Amino acid sequence: MDRSDLTRFAWLSIAAALVTIVLKTTAYLLTDSVGLLSDAVESLVNLAGGVMALLMLKVAARPADDDHAYGHSKAEYFSSGVEGTLILLAAASIGYTAVPRLLAPQPLEQIGAGLAVSVLASLINLAVALVLLRAGKSRNSITLEANAHHLLTDVWTSVGVVAAIGAVVLTGWHWLDPVVALLVAANIVWTGMGIVRRSVAGLMDAALPPANMDQIRSVLRAHEAGGVQFHNLRTRQAGARKFINFDVLVPGAWSVQQGHDLVERIEAEIRLAVPESTVFTHLEPVEDPASWSDTTLDRPAR
Repeated sequence: MDRSDLTRFAWLSIAAALVTIVLKTTAYLLTDSVGLLSDAVESLVNLAGGVMALLMLKVAARPADDDHAYGHSKAEYFSSGVEGTLILLAAASIGYTAVPRLLAPQPLEQIGAGLAVSVLASLINLAVALVLLRAGKSRNSITLEANAHHLLTDVWTSVGVVAAIGAVVLTGWHWLDPVVALLVAANIVWTGMGIVRRSVAGLMDAALPPANMDQIRSVLRAHEAGGVQFHNLRTRQAGARKFINFDVLVPGAWSVQQGHDLVERIEAEIRLAVPESTVFTHLEPVEDPASWSDTTLDRPAR
């Protein structure tokens, strides 16, 4: 499947980040709120994440070649991993800025104008995040999903900051501003760790999600008749591409054509049930003891 068109969503993310950086920085300069400053810092991370997503989506869209026979789809994990790491760095910078202000609170300025600008930036982020999330889920792109979740985190961050500044106005408790900035940092850490974990799982060839495994097993069970059996099911995911391996054990009296026709049907049904999957099968006689000896990655020497 051609995935080169996904880069247009990365460009959308970059454009949104540039606009929100300007808006949120303006809001910070108007109010001198470290809560709004933390919001602006996160938009800088959005920009870096968008640029990284653009680069890696271009790499992932390349077709398989002699040096990368299984394609380049794993490049998406590098993008989401880098974005998760940038999120953690942003959280650290927010904490570095907020702690001194917590020790020496300061009054805020031009709150109304600053909040209006911040709300506008949040609405832009929300609209872009929903577009990216829909595209990421429909096209199975971890890069777009990571970018979308980061933007949604940014939106909730902004909601918390706006609420906190409103509370400062009502109560006069200026220490609420840096406290909210620290809470924002904690929330960013949680999001960043989740993105990094998912990227690491992909790079470590984690098995397909349980829903996909159930779909595969359902197809195999439908063919368990007339002495046909299956074992040694292994799966992994590389970006959007899914790889599925298993052995098909049939009666030894079957002809090669019979066995071939069966595995062709099974592979086609699995590709239909699990889109963007590459299926590898190994046909073996069910009566041969050797057929049951290759259930581990390293097959015993004979």
